[in-house]
Amino acid sequence: MSQLGIPVEVTPQEVARESTLGGSISLCAKAAGLMPKEVQDALKADRSQFSRWTDDKEGITWSKLSALMDVCGNDAPLLWMLNARGYDLTSLRKRETETQRELREAREEIERLKQEREVERRLFRDLRAAA
Repeated sequence: MSQLGIPVEVTPQEVARESTLGGSISLCAKAAGLMPKEVQDALKADRSQFSRWTDDKEGITWSKLSALMDVCGNDAPLLWMLNARGYDLTSLRKRETETQRELREAREEIERLKQEREVERRLFRDLRAAA
């Protein structure tokens, strides 16, 4: 398996414009700025197989589809499937990773400490002014 692609955002509007799963596979690669040959090499798929996927003439396994999305750094085919099944793409969100949770909690703690420190500063300032 090759390296994960740099995350690329694909908008719900772009996804909705595609009429087929194959079109969303093409969008996935295009949004990443990758040529079909680059994707084929990364997935160890030959040109004709990739062409059959994008032309909707052959199904693609989940492991290959997942690898495609990893290589391209976006979830266009998955979002296309959700859209095709009637899901609202604007209300979907990814689960928070452990690292993201820890970062969020640390930021919340820092903000809480800043607020407490500001209260303490005001108290000392008021005490000095009263003395």
